[in-house]
Amino acid sequence: MKAIVRAFVAVFCLFAPATSWAEEQFKLLVIATPSKYHYEYIPVARESIERLAKLHSFGVTWTSDPAVFDGDLRQYAAVLWLNTPAEQLNEAQRRHFEDYMRAGGNAMVVHRAAIIPPDAWPWYEKLVGRSFVNHPMIQTAVVAVTDPGFPATFGLPDKWIWSDEYYVTSNPFRITINTVLKVDEASYDPTKIWPGQVGKPMGSDHPEAWFRTYEKGRVFVTLLGHKVEMYQDERYLQHLLGGIYWTATGLGQQRGPTRR
Repeated sequence: MKAIVRAFVAVFCLFAPATSWAEEQFKLLVIATPSKYHYEYIPVARESIERLAKLHSFGVTWTSDPAVFDGDLRQYAAVLWLNTPAEQLNEAQRRHFEDYMRAGGNAMVVHRAAIIPPDAWPWYEKLVGRSFVNHPMIQTAVVAVTDPGFPATFGLPDKWIWSDEYYVTSNPFRITINTVLKVDEASYDPTKIWPGQVGKPMGSDHPEAWFRTYEKGRVFVTLLGHKVEMYQDERYLQHLLGGIYWTATGLGQQRGPTRR
């Protein structure tokens, strides 16, 4: 009888999928709440990010409900704000997220999530590191890698042809950021904007992605990611994956000569 049991176990181990034995390296909380101009991306982004999670052995909790911030955030290595208006959190939920960051939690901010109305939540505005001013119409431009040693740039060429809303930002809190991508304003028209608005160039210092520390945690911000099709683009997904990897683990940064 024992021989039969041993044989059964051996056969089960042989044919059981390898993923059943894999352990998640970390857990990521993704908050993706629809807004006026950002909602179609959600099912596509979810499928893509969950595919990345399976491929790279990390867990994903996906939600559109801010009530998740009422719970225990300590189980998550990072919180990914995906095109989500942060001002929708109530005061208690904001305090919970602030406590999470002060205890060593980490945050990744994508595109629309970098926008918050002035004075709505100054702590979060400081977390992002830049304040939104406006953006021109979607245009094709040249995005340049400024830090080839940062994981969110590993899957990108030195110069990247990309079409997006290139946010204009300001720095009212005088915060230092570590830029990893910038856009070349000579490659598009920063003044091409809707009637009644004024589009102003930022000049040579026009960051599109950066990292920094805040409270006791890591923060990665990318302003790219407006259109639903982007969440099927492998280079953009590699950009997101590198950001997730660094934000959640603090690993992967390389030191070496800067690309020219």
